[in-house]
Amino acid sequence: MRRVPVARARVPDALPLLVRARHAYGERDTTPSASFWGAACLIALDLVARGRLLPGVSDGGFDAWRLGPLDIADMERIRELAAAMPAQARAVPVAGAEPVSLHGAEGLLRLCLDAVADTMPRTPAAELVAGGRPFAAVEPQPVEELRDWAESIAVGRDVGVRISLRLEIPGGVDTLERGGGSTPVRAVVRTRSLADPTVVVDAVDLWEGGDDRFGPHGRFHAIMAVRRAAAAWAPLERLLDRSVPDELELSDEEVLRLVGEDAASVDAAGVEIQWPDEIARELEVRVELGVRDPAPADPAAFFRGDHRVSLNWRLYVDGDRLDDEDMAYVAKSDRPFVYLKDRWLLLPTELGRRAREWELEPRLPMGALEAALLGGIELDGGDGPEWVDVDPAWWLAELRDRIGDPDGGNEALVQPVELDATLRDYQLRGLRWLERMSSLGLNGCLADDMGLGKTITLIALHLKRSRGPVRAAPTLVVCPASLLGNWEREVARFAPGTAVTRFHGPGRSLEGVTDGFVLTTYGTMRLDAERLAEAEWDLVVADEAQHVKNPLSATAKALRRIPAPARVALTGTPVENNLSELWAILDWTTPGLLGSLYRFRARWARPVEEEHDAEAAEQLSRMVSPFLLRRRKTDPAIVPELPPKVETDRPVGLTPEQVGLYESTVASVMAEIAGSEGIARRGRVLKLLTGLKQICNHPAQYLKEERPRLRGRSGKLELLEELLETIVAENDAVLVFTQYVAMARLIEDRLRERGLPTQLLHGGTPVRKREEMVRRFQEGEVPVFLLSLKAAGTGLNLTRAGHVVHFDRWWNPAVEEQATDRAYRIGQTRSVQVHRIIAEGTLEDRIASMLRSKRHLADAVLSSGEAALSELSDEELTALVELGGRTR
Repeated sequence: MRRVPVARARVPDALPLLVRARHAYGERDTTPSASFWGAACLIALDLVARGRLLPGVSDGGFDAWRLGPLDIADMERIRELAAAMPAQARAVPVAGAEPVSLHGAEGLLRLCLDAVADTMPRTPAAELVAGGRPFAAVEPQPVEELRDWAESIAVGRDVGVRISLRLEIPGGVDTLERGGGSTPVRAVVRTRSLADPTVVVDAVDLWEGGDDRFGPHGRFHAIMAVRRAAAAWAPLERLLDRSVPDELELSDEEVLRLVGEDAASVDAAGVEIQWPDEIARELEVRVELGVRDPAPADPAAFFRGDHRVSLNWRLYVDGDRLDDEDMAYVAKSDRPFVYLKDRWLLLPTELGRRAREWELEPRLPMGALEAALLGGIELDGGDGPEWVDVDPAWWLAELRDRIGDPDGGNEALVQPVELDATLRDYQLRGLRWLERMSSLGLNGCLADDMGLGKTITLIALHLKRSRGPVRAAPTLVVCPASLLGNWEREVARFAPGTAVTRFHGPGRSLEGVTDGFVLTTYGTMRLDAERLAEAEWDLVVADEAQHVKNPLSATAKALRRIPAPARVALTGTPVENNLSELWAILDWTTPGLLGSLYRFRARWARPVEEEHDAEAAEQLSRMVSPFLLRRRKTDPAIVPELPPKVETDRPVGLTPEQVGLYESTVASVMAEIAGSEGIARRGRVLKLLTGLKQICNHPAQYLKEERPRLRGRSGKLELLEELLETIVAENDAVLVFTQYVAMARLIEDRLRERGLPTQLLHGGTPVRKREEMVRRFQEGEVPVFLLSLKAAGTGLNLTRAGHVVHFDRWWNPAVEEQATDRAYRIGQTRSVQVHRIIAEGTLEDRIASMLRSKRHLADAVLSSGEAALSELSDEELTALVELGGRTR
């Protein structure tokens, strides 16, 4: 073959015409035409990247690349784009045409696509970017034999051919007997035009009579299509030995491979398989769950017991279930075709192997419920777990549907008459959900945002369960010490006359307790777990259930020892750090639901947290959502019932003293970190982070001064003073949170110097004193309430406050939100202003940016904070802590 100089297509046909059309309309880059040709270029680049290129010769005599061969999907995409071509994109008339006419949309588009395709492979990327001179021949090369050769290669690029196989059983299915013989299957070759997919003929007809619809080179192009298909599926190579590639016989093994392991490659090659109409192809393997078990009379006892739910293999053909006799026959078959129920069944032997080799062990009730919720089970398929669909028994399917919709069900939305309050609609729905789940023995976690009324909902549930001729056993509430008074007041307010007993402090006793509420703390419960386990309880409530998020802790183990027919967890943050915390809560409320902790981590936590597996996350959501009722203040049904919340970041510069301390601390501790590793390095990193946050607060906190001078040394403290003076002057009240008790005491001292009434609550404040402080604040006696974030971030109702100040930042935004919810909750009648004070250019500033980026991870796994930052490299750590931005 004669070679000619490599030349670039002149592109005279398309691009200048398009440019002229655009200039005629004075287009800019934002016009519909510009968008259209941008889309055209993207299609061309995609086809070039996929190697859809054929050689050709331009009208001017230059060698030129063209797009091809194109499959049906490519052609449809080009035609769809051509149909969307705006008029101004082809607004230049055809030269010499009478009457005046425009260029055809599809033809013009193909010229543009070919121009882009010709430019890309011959232009060096560096010169393309820099706008340099492309390679080109000096003169055109009008070589006729080159043109003929290119046309023979590119033939049919617009009328390309794909082949399909029509499978036939010689003589029809009536000639075969059930289970008899091995009859070869005939594969008849058919040809399809890409230009017009409706044109389909048998290859033998194309060879014998020709077909103008395939163009003058239809046979040649069909042979090329067979060659491409044979590269994907070896049995088709036998067609190339025939004078006419019309048909071939397939053995049983080849049919099985065509159905099984070779199916994907055949499909990727664009070869369509047409099965005989008389063959039933829709065969599905499923497991029926609990079909032989009657519905349990007492679901609560059933799910608490060790009953077994049967599993049974079932095959379905075109949606029809096979009986046991047919199942046995199919399992024995080793042929791809089985004659069954007056029709032929295409049966991959893999299905028979499954039915023979997989043993289906009966499942425990919770395992059966899991399969019903997920719609399937994982079985060992030899090469790893394999998913098999499940059909639950009617009663199990009914139960799944019943618990799957927390707002559904036939239970009436009626609150108990003994409740001295009117529940909001969403609280009524929460009550119905709790009553339903506890009556079924499934229980759950009420995970509403703080301030939405979880306590009153549980009081209503207690009153519902207390009805009946037989007095119910008491309800045990386990909560933080700071919430004992809140529970006592709420019960007295909303369920007057209901007995309340505190099991806390010296001399605690359960003697004579037969009904009502018993209130205890997690610490007391851990110490007296045996006494509490011996008592009879109707309902056990774990309030602020994140206290038992570590399932291996002594507190969590003690809680699990206390038996009760109904258990409810209350928490605004079911997941703070990792999904294992969710497992700990739900495994207490509904034991066995999520399996062992090891299995949960392997199957759910690791894929979701580490691999970001969206499918695993969706399945886990389906598993836990019936047992976890989560409502937020932003929900449409709740938003109208709450006042607005305005959050403001208030940046402030460091004082010169703070700057000096900050920089010297970074320099000295980073030097220590650079020479350390392992536990020692992590300890020094935590020391650095803690020290820098204390410097941002006030030098006196970092230096641990006993009688410090407070004024003028901290930008944050000065800004806080200004905020508080304004708030108090407007006769409003404010909560000030800090994570450091030492800093809270410094603030308290400074506010006393300024004459601002204040009080301080921290972890060492006795329970009775806490309750008195809450009362004084709510009644307006003290306008400024200083609170330790850890001790007061949950459980307090402080709706007197119209402002919340976060003096320093916490790592987890959910913890800050819980603290804000002390004021922003049901009962608040005004908007709440949230002020976050941030030292500019410091570690705090960068933490604020990190927290803002986490907001989209609602209910997902949050960072473990300083422990995670201790794993940063020296360079990453330096970038995090180095001082930048504005100082004073």
